[in-house]
Amino acid sequence: MRPLTVLTAIVLGSSVATTFGLGATLIVFLVLSGETPRFREELPLLAVYVAIFVGLTALAAVSFIGQARQAAWRRWAVGALWAALACLAALYAWTRGSPA
Repeated sequence: MRPLTVLTAIVLGSSVATTFGLGATLIVFLVLSGETPRFREELPLLAVYVAIFVGLTALAAVSFIGQARQAAWRRWAVGALWAALACLAALYAWTRGSPA
């Protein structure tokens, strides 16, 4: 495999694992939200992050498939993936910038 394909596979695997972890946490929070009010408060933000990582995983999968098949559109897919990663990093930095 080419280096960019390997890097894309690493991003894909990491985003799948993160999406799975966030999804499992969302399920646990949904089950326990009746017993713990704090979990109920966290549900909307957790659902947003699950959606963000589902989108990132989809972009990474499309990008990986394009790279593996050397499709003509692969550069656009990789560009979209890196743009999404940059936006995610900016979101993380923005949310961590204010003290809680």
